[in-house]
Amino acid sequence: MSSQGTLNGKVALVTGGSRGIGAATALRLARDGADVAVTYVNGKEAAQDVVRAVEAVGRRAVALRADSADGQEAAGAVERTAEALGGLDVLVNNVGVGRLGPLESLSYADVDHVLAVNVRGVFLASRAAAARMRRGGRIVTVGTCMTQRVPGPGGTLYATSKSALIGLTKALARELGPRGITANIVHPGPIDTDMNPADGPDAARQTAMTALGRFGTADEVASMVVYLAGAEASYVTGAEFAVDGGHAA
Repeated sequence: MSSQGTLNGKVALVTGGSRGIGAATALRLARDGADVAVTYVNGKEAAQDVVRAVEAVGRRAVALRADSADGQEAAGAVERTAEALGGLDVLVNNVGVGRLGPLESLSYADVDHVLAVNVRGVFLASRAAAARMRRGGRIVTVGTCMTQRVPGPGGTLYATSKSALIGLTKALARELGPRGITANIVHPGPIDTDMNPADGPDAARQTAMTALGRFGTADEVASMVVYLAGAEASYVTGAEFAVDGGHAA
């Protein structure tokens, strides 16, 4: 979708950008010309690997430790990005956690943590980004196919948290539209990452639920995210995009 050089001069922040979809997105943004910051909590070395990969294609990069469960750190990552790289044009709300299991198995701590990371942290990062972004900025949030179709039990907390991001995206689109800032959400299906490998114990069941009969790749999700971050998507806002192999078909 996006082509090399279309994000020249732009600064992007990818939360949870040390691995998986986040790392693939950071590299795609850099290849399209953006300088990139990524956040991490425990994966410092993995985040540094992403920084080196971005620098290898000629762009600036920085890795920031920021726990999105802490509201101040979630918002602070935006400020630190702007200070380190000279502004902010693109926010990719990629960070997220999951607690799957029967309702009765989910503790109060589970509920608090998932909502803190997946909802409060994303809201606060988006609010901080909106205050910093120049005209024509982009906010792209990573949701899940489980907001479109929940194929079985055990996903109540995760689906609840990610569904909240649909409302956030639509409201951001309305509030920030006059400034030319767009907000969109991408819903990945089963994606081959270290958190959900295509050869994992649950892979056969997930594969059977897709129309294409396979897992997707992190790069396939990243291509949609980066398209929405670019100039070609300037008239796209408040929208949902499924990159799920037909999971919701």
